[in-house]
Amino acid sequence: MSDIGEIRMQVMWNRLISVVEEQALTLLRTAFSTSVRESGDLSAGVFDPRGQMLAQAVTGTPGHVNTMAEAVLHFINEIAREEMFEGDTYVTNDPWKGTGHLHDITMVSPSFLDGELVAFFACTAHVVDVGGRGFGADAKSVYEEGIQLPIMKFAEKGEVKLDLVRIIRTNVREPNQVVGDFYSLAACNEVGHRRLVDMMKEIGLSSLDGLGEFIFSRTRTAMQERIAALPKGSWTNELTTDGYDTPVTLKTKVSIHDDHLDVDFTGTDPMSKWGINCPIIYSKAYACYALKCVVAPDIPNNAASLAFFTVNSPVNILNAVRPAPVALRHIFGHMVPDLVLGALSKALPGKILAEGAGALWNIHISVRPTAGAEGRHAEVLMFNSGGMGARPELDGLSSTAFPSGVHTMPIEATEHTGPIVVWRKELRPGSGGDGEFRGGLGQIIEIAPMDGHEFDFSAMFDRVNHPPRGRNGGKNGEAGVVKLDDGTLMRPKGWQHVPAGRRLVMELPGGGGYGDPVRRSAAARAEDQTKGYLSENKQ
Repeated sequence: MSDIGEIRMQVMWNRLISVVEEQALTLLRTAFSTSVRESGDLSAGVFDPRGQMLAQAVTGTPGHVNTMAEAVLHFINEIAREEMFEGDTYVTNDPWKGTGHLHDITMVSPSFLDGELVAFFACTAHVVDVGGRGFGADAKSVYEEGIQLPIMKFAEKGEVKLDLVRIIRTNVREPNQVVGDFYSLAACNEVGHRRLVDMMKEIGLSSLDGLGEFIFSRTRTAMQERIAALPKGSWTNELTTDGYDTPVTLKTKVSIHDDHLDVDFTGTDPMSKWGINCPIIYSKAYACYALKCVVAPDIPNNAASLAFFTVNSPVNILNAVRPAPVALRHIFGHMVPDLVLGALSKALPGKILAEGAGALWNIHISVRPTAGAEGRHAEVLMFNSGGMGARPELDGLSSTAFPSGVHTMPIEATEHTGPIVVWRKELRPGSGGDGEFRGGLGQIIEIAPMDGHEFDFSAMFDRVNHPPRGRNGGKNGEAGVVKLDDGTLMRPKGWQHVPAGRRLVMELPGGGGYGDPVRRSAAARAEDQTKGYLSENKQ
């Protein structure tokens, strides 16, 4: 390819990235749910007619993006080409063909230019409610967890299937928010389609075949070079987490071959009877993310780069099969990177960060007036983050959502959604593990119902009984704590009650430290003390 041709392709690649970014920002601007609008719990991407991901938006989470990369193929397999029309939008929340649990809605739309199918646009977002028992771990099967939408048409030739909308409205607790998000997802794909068609007409393209080959060929070459430089062999790791009522142990073997990397979850504990199971599509998404963070963080994430990673597992809690309950699949999914990175730390000593909080501390609050009082009912969802593990040359980041990447919702936005008060939200002193480099701090959050109200909450927490481990001599981070303000300890998972007049206190775990604490510089320790990062018993 000539220099002019190379430059032209690079310009078109940059244009394609801008198309999917505008696609994602449309969803951010129009979404009804705070989890999407404020936290960015979404994904967006463009795919070629064969369902291969060409580009993803930077805005979004690895769990959504990497599952979506596989989900589009399921849509293509189930909707025949002759049944695809301009103006169509397809939808599912099937945990095994979408993104792992019912609360995530995935929409796929074909993109036509002059009557020819040139691409697919896909997007995913977490909605506030899907009916059933609500967002929590207490269901015993997926049938209890909410409404299930098989791969089907949300709109055909531009006409929304209103019967589907009515069914959704009847089955969810917040119909305006949920249905509003469905329309936002459809609009997200429509904007992507329009911008792509505009770009192709401007440049004079009739298909994306040439651009796709440019993207994939360079991605493959770059990935081959990175893998060639890695040590070859197999390494194992295991990680024990809280589980629901008994601890759960996750195991992996990571193998680096000449032409690919493989992750195997053999030995991981069996499926749980509670809703903490994780479909393989989501476990695979985060395993690939962990590998890519180490192998090629600067190479675009697309079908060509993901093709170098394989993930295998017998049926277990990381490869749960229908009809297992999977509502809290994110907990073990978010633990997978620490599990995989722990194995890679043996292959690449001195290169891998310590363990962190991992799983988001999601909390779903169902608030209502107390008996005889006036007030309002509301469903409130919050995403909260503990500390990241320390890195080989830097302290860990505090209260940062690794690996999910979502933002913490502003207090003002959270309080606006329902009658609750967030009395406290601050860094948790002393929670980061000591080391040459300190683990990131967790946070302390206090939430209470407004006067005349009470609430039930679904706890979706981990690292309460099994704190994040340090690496290379670094100390463990502090474990999490869940309690009422009178000292009553609460369970880390499951639906529980906060009566009127009480506050729920969440102390989120800190990240593990890295390296021998003796090697931490006096200047770094003085700065920790000045900033209030140390607890009183550690000063």
